[in-house]
Amino acid sequence: MASPALNRRRFLTFLVAAPTLSIGVTMAADAEAAIPTPPAPADLLDLGDILILAGAPTANMLVLTVEPDGSVTLRLPRAEVGQGITTATAMIVAEELGIGLDRVRVKLDDARPELLFNQLTGGSNTIRSVYEPVRHAAATARSRLIAAAAQRWGTNTTGLTTKNGQVISLDGLTEDFRDLTQAAARTDLKAAAPTLKSEADFTVVGTPTSRVDARAMVTGTQRYTLDLDVPGAVPVMVRRPPTINGTVKAIANAAAVRAMPGVIDLVTVQTGVAVAAETFGQARDAVQALQVTWNPGTVDGESDASIKQKLRAAALPFVVPPLLTQYVDAEFDFAFVSHAPLETNSAIADVRPDQAEIWAGLKSPIVAQQTIAAELGLPQNSVKVHVVQGGGSFGRRLFFDSALEAARISKAMKRPVKLMWSRVDDMRHGRARAASHHKLRATFALGNVLTFEHRVASVETDFRHGLGEILTAMAASLPVAGNLSFAQTVFLTTVKSPYNFGITTQLLNEVPLNMHTGSWRSVYSANTRGAEEIFVDELARKLGKDPVAFRRAFLKTARQRAVLDKVAAEGQWGKALPAGFAQGVGVHDEYKSCTACLVTIDARDKTNPRVVSAVIAADYGRPINPRGLESQLLGGLTDAISTTLRAGLHIDKGLPLEGSYSQFHYARQKDSPTDVKIFIMPANGEPGGAGELGVPAAVGAIANAYARATGIKPRSFPINFPVDFEPFPR
Repeated sequence: MASPALNRRRFLTFLVAAPTLSIGVTMAADAEAAIPTPPAPADLLDLGDILILAGAPTANMLVLTVEPDGSVTLRLPRAEVGQGITTATAMIVAEELGIGLDRVRVKLDDARPELLFNQLTGGSNTIRSVYEPVRHAAATARSRLIAAAAQRWGTNTTGLTTKNGQVISLDGLTEDFRDLTQAAARTDLKAAAPTLKSEADFTVVGTPTSRVDARAMVTGTQRYTLDLDVPGAVPVMVRRPPTINGTVKAIANAAAVRAMPGVIDLVTVQTGVAVAAETFGQARDAVQALQVTWNPGTVDGESDASIKQKLRAAALPFVVPPLLTQYVDAEFDFAFVSHAPLETNSAIADVRPDQAEIWAGLKSPIVAQQTIAAELGLPQNSVKVHVVQGGGSFGRRLFFDSALEAARISKAMKRPVKLMWSRVDDMRHGRARAASHHKLRATFALGNVLTFEHRVASVETDFRHGLGEILTAMAASLPVAGNLSFAQTVFLTTVKSPYNFGITTQLLNEVPLNMHTGSWRSVYSANTRGAEEIFVDELARKLGKDPVAFRRAFLKTARQRAVLDKVAAEGQWGKALPAGFAQGVGVHDEYKSCTACLVTIDARDKTNPRVVSAVIAADYGRPINPRGLESQLLGGLTDAISTTLRAGLHIDKGLPLEGSYSQFHYARQKDSPTDVKIFIMPANGEPGGAGELGVPAAVGAIANAYARATGIKPRSFPINFPVDFEPFPR
């Protein structure tokens, strides 16, 4: 079989010294690269491309081992937080190596600083970046196993294949991988150059597959950070300030709290007062009993109204004046939104005078290790950081706040600690999607859109994790243009319009408020492209066009038109609906993938609308696990339903009011449609990004359906956003 041509990258494989067969992969840049011509920077080079190129020089990127029992282990330098990458990479290994999926194990790698930029999980980049190197590692292992079998049988490798964990000859000889792995690991074994399996012959990749960890998750046996049994680690919780970034001034009753049942220790750290106890319940009681006076935080004087005023003032002006052409203008506001993963911030830390060990769900473990080592005054190689599977992230675990906090507490208490943030802690002091204001203008004449301008003003999104290591993290932390420059890069390499709308400009200006922000699923695109999809409907209405027909006429690519056509046909666009019901549609293209979403909403009660059905189609280029992609799109739809209709954070005097799921109105089962049809388009290229694709189109579709059902143009999101709860005490 001829090895398929590689686009823009080539991979070198090598033998890792080990008693059984282990394969490493090095990735190097190829000399030739086709440069597309669309005007948007994200069309030329998107954030995923940047992450792939940044990781290209890293040696030993992946290690794949054929174990003595014939099973296969892949060490994956990424974080599994529910997106299904361990299943997808296991499928790639099983496909290329010729072994059952049940015999492939994927382990999350500890922090490996030698990987430099190559251990950050984000930007919908994991499968895009590891697809080829995982294939090459597995193909190299296959080649060596075949060579070892041929040597044992005294024949050449012609006609030898692998299947079900065995090497098989044309005349029926078989040899299990477990009996070949030691021979295959010999450095003097001569093996043919590995050839990749033809994608046309795939039987595992592209087949809908249930997650390898699904049973463990639904039966409660999946082990997350707080499930780990680290000897001597004591439960710890923290009393946090009444405003963001406040600090401890004085504790009035420290002695009384120390005397409470089960309390082991009490220390002051940068983020509050930490209490260790025999149980989390006792730690919680002690934390609530503390009487603390606080120094001011960094945004004590800020509330929703003042932040909105700052954002409106920061929005950059339009370039094109509406003098000689017709035009449409619109403005939109989006509230702060919590990441709200099911697993709150948590970490285990065991800090000793000469070493430290950390366990946490981490999407940037290298910079976590480097930062913690510097904080503790230890050499970097004296700090071991274990990446634990996380119970959700949505961008939250790009930061390592809990790991750093646990390390500080462990050092102060001189004992191992098991830190848990409460749900209130997580909602009020965790990271959030930044609030933003959007101004849009389009000019048109004779049925054509001449110019399209979008001005985004956002509270600063924190990118001080850099590209996952200390150098870019420090660059993002520079006081002059550091984080703001990073933000511009992310914005320009992710946000693009799928439409031919003449001269198109999309510009970002950020307001540097010192708040706890971070990348939230789709980063800038959820709001920016969501607002644009709402605006496209209004532009179509101004021109007297059907929303689907209008989009179809202006979309740039056949792939985009295909997903739009699919949802329009399957969702019966334009069908008659009862009063108060309406359909809405949206399209989005990002990270070499594209999607369209069509929803039907019941808005008879304008204050309590409900999405009753949805049809979604997506083109991912090369879908690895269609079932996993369906889950990603369903999750994106649910995020969009939540944040478009009800879920957000109110900021009041320097602190979010919301402190629980009961107050942060994320969609419940009753809010979710039972009629959802998802279509994954056939394979047509390399894998595109998956995790973030599903949100923006759904945001636009839901808002458009609401507008068509009610006659109300939504301008502020979430649409229904009252303070209908009694906030928890600060």
